[in-house]
Amino acid sequence: MDFSEQIQALAGKIQKQKEHLLTEEATKTALVLPFINMLGYDIFNPSEVIPEFTADVGIKKGEKVDYALLLDGKPIILFECKPYGFPLEQTQSSQLYRYFSVTEARIAILTNGSTYKFFTDLESQNKMDSKPFMEFDFLAIDETLVPELKKLSKTNFDIVNALSAASELKYTREIKKILATEIASPTEDLVCFFTSRVYHGRITKNVKEQFTEIVKRALHNFINDKIKDRLTSIMADTEPAKKVEDPSAETDGQKEDDKVITTQEEIEGFYIIKSILRETCDAERIHYRDTQSYMGILLDDNNRKPICRLRFNGQNKQLGLIRAGKAEERVHLSTLDDIYKYSQDIKSAISLYETSD
Repeated sequence: MDFSEQIQALAGKIQKQKEHLLTEEATKTALVLPFINMLGYDIFNPSEVIPEFTADVGIKKGEKVDYALLLDGKPIILFECKPYGFPLEQTQSSQLYRYFSVTEARIAILTNGSTYKFFTDLESQNKMDSKPFMEFDFLAIDETLVPELKKLSKTNFDIVNALSAASELKYTREIKKILATEIASPTEDLVCFFTSRVYHGRITKNVKEQFTEIVKRALHNFINDKIKDRLTSIMADTEPAKKVEDPSAETDGQKEDDKVITTQEEIEGFYIIKSILRETCDAERIHYRDTQSYMGILLDDNNRKPICRLRFNGQNKQLGLIRAGKAEERVHLSTLDDIYKYSQDIKSAISLYETSD
């Protein structure tokens, strides 16, 4: 099982066990230790993993961090754990902050078992930053962060490379947050920046109010246009050329197909499914067929090998998961990203056909 598959497996475990994770100890045993093991550290070897780690100096009596990961006998990563579901944004992580300053560890992790916040000392040496450089959520996996997470594994750990990546990740993350805020509600500075370049009159209060909405719409339209361009490019690269048919030979089935409208959300959902399955089977084997009621995702373009179904035509989005016997279980999706929560179920559908072939 490769690293990405281990992440998906742990995500599936969280979904199955979350209702039973009522204490911090349960969270540590069921989720945090498997995470540490996934990074390649032997959780049964005290020369690699020390639970309830205590520093020799500079720490309050009796104060400990939950785990320290060691390399060559020296702490490199510290963990502070909270119970599953505990809101990490409300945590000051003072213990982690103090331990960071008196040990050689340069990476600190605050976790509740599903979300992991990664800290280092980019702003002031030996002083843990107040904001994390990376946040990894097993319930909403960001595939772009998987390679960054792998850099912290035992076989890949290099503090220079880790800190270099941390710097870029942190500032990229902060800039993306600023962009998201500006897009949702442009600040006066941003409005004035654009207004001064397209409007040559006096920028009064009324002009600012008018351009606030114009800038907001322009930003949204720009992003939507970029998404459409990207999707069009992807479809052009992956869709086989369609055979030109004689219009007079159109069948009743073809007339029925004319009523099918493939939406942008369905296309995005299809590519999320392909990304989930990219390490399970060849991407060229994944196809879709759209109908009036759902978009079917198929293996080998064979309607006898359904992988899942995207039911986006109603008011509520649903994902149809294929179980043994090709029974369909429908689950609700709040957003398209929720599809990632069911990665293991989607991969399991492939095994229904691979093992039977």
